[in-house]
Amino acid sequence: MWPPAWREHWIAWRNQRLADPAFQRWAAGFPPTRGIARRRAEGLFDLAAGFVYSQTLTTCVELGLFEFLRGEPRTAEAVAEALGLPAEGARRLLGAAGALRLVDRLDPSRYALGPQGAALLGNSGLAEMIAHHRHLYADLADGPALLRRPGQGNLGAYWPYATASAPRGMGAESVGAYSALMGASQPPIAADILDAYSVSRHRRIMDVGGGEGVFLAAAAARAPRLQLTLFDLPAVTSRATQTFQRAGISDRATIVPGDFLHDPLPKGADLITFVRILHDHDDQGVATLMTSARAALPDDGALLIAEPMSSAPKPDRVADAYFGLYLHAMGRGRARTPRDLMARLKTAGFRRSRVLSTRSPFLLRAILAEP
Repeated sequence: MWPPAWREHWIAWRNQRLADPAFQRWAAGFPPTRGIARRRAEGLFDLAAGFVYSQTLTTCVELGLFEFLRGEPRTAEAVAEALGLPAEGARRLLGAAGALRLVDRLDPSRYALGPQGAALLGNSGLAEMIAHHRHLYADLADGPALLRRPGQGNLGAYWPYATASAPRGMGAESVGAYSALMGASQPPIAADILDAYSVSRHRRIMDVGGGEGVFLAAAAARAPRLQLTLFDLPAVTSRATQTFQRAGISDRATIVPGDFLHDPLPKGADLITFVRILHDHDDQGVATLMTSARAALPDDGALLIAEPMSSAPKPDRVADAYFGLYLHAMGRGRARTPRDLMARLKTAGFRRSRVLSTRSPFLLRAILAEP
């Protein structure tokens, strides 16, 4: 690695060249640098046009285009009629979606589901996640205001628990939207976690902040003898009863209402899970959760943490760009590195911790900690 002073001089020289219009024209025409220059220019344009691309995807999801194309190729006229669009509007949408590989154009008049569109249909809950981004996009429409007043826009209102005073006073009507979203997006997350760590070795699992109980239902399917405890806000846990009934595991499940930032966690579980929980909270909240988990666990127990994590100091588009601004708009939290989380676990009384291998580490990493 270069010494810091050399790297700074190199960056200054590089930036001076790249900002020079004459150098840009030369690099775009000089054969050895032409490809690099074009890729950089295309990358910069993609950044500028990214909102258009994301809105194309959102529009396809909201109109149900991928579901309509699931069974067989369709003509542009059939798409227009089914989606309630004028013919020209349908053609523009199909053209944009085709450029993004969301659909494939088979001939001048027919379109089929593209590779990206098919992948989206195969990821349960992803459409709901994309649709809810309208709240984030509304906040990002005024980026400076978002940075100056985090949590005071659309996304902060969508996640009412993100404010310090909200959790104890929330009613069932205020948690419906985000609770349903978390439940819908949970199955692939749960599968990734349960592939990374076998819960069948434990007697009882307690999912803290478990919402509608989707993760516990998935864990129960992997381990038929496993007993289940769900701990979350009263307004949320009322929705978990239906999940357990549908899965036929009500006799194995215990629901304990409470506020994990203020109430002690109940004892009795030898595995506690934090699934997409810690990154929603500030450092004090993380310390509280880890300390509470250690107090609730027996000496032979374990804590499993699973969520998006940062790759810092390496730049990370998911952690730093997406979740960095998403959590800021929500009003609280940040993506932390595994090293940061493991250091905090040690402070909370966990002697050993290790990172588990997951299928999609750019979206989800897991840490297992033991007392």
